[in-house]
Amino acid sequence: MDPVSVTLLAALASGAAGEAGRQAWTGLGALVRRPFRRGDGTDRLPAVSSGEAELAALQHDPADPVRAQALSTALAVRAALDAEFQAGLQQWHEQAKLVRTGDGETRNEISGGTFNSPVLQGRDFNGVSFGNPTTPPHGT
Repeated sequence: MDPVSVTLLAALASGAAGEAGRQAWTGLGALVRRPFRRGDGTDRLPAVSSGEAELAALQHDPADPVRAQALSTALAVRAALDAEFQAGLQQWHEQAKLVRTGDGETRNEISGGTFNSPVLQGRDFNGVSFGNPTTPPHGT
């Protein structure tokens, strides 16, 4: 499983993406609070974090990249030790990646000047080619 993106965790902790982001963050909290289970069937708990402390720390200071990295690491370690948690985290991660958090956000601004060509504004264009117009613009 890929590690959970530090940027995604920080964005969700800060309240990005509105209600969808809040629900994703709440879902991660519920997942982290599940009892820690070892994959070998023993009741012995490992000496690693469940992720709860890191989750709370990031929620307290979502702009701190060190806290986001600590949570990402705690989730990865727990997933490696707890197969049930790994399955839940994988499912959560696939859904959370669909939440628009502003990660990779693009801002487009045009001001001043005269423009004689079409302007495309957006993000992640594929298969677009730009050529010279076949006719001059009106008024030229």
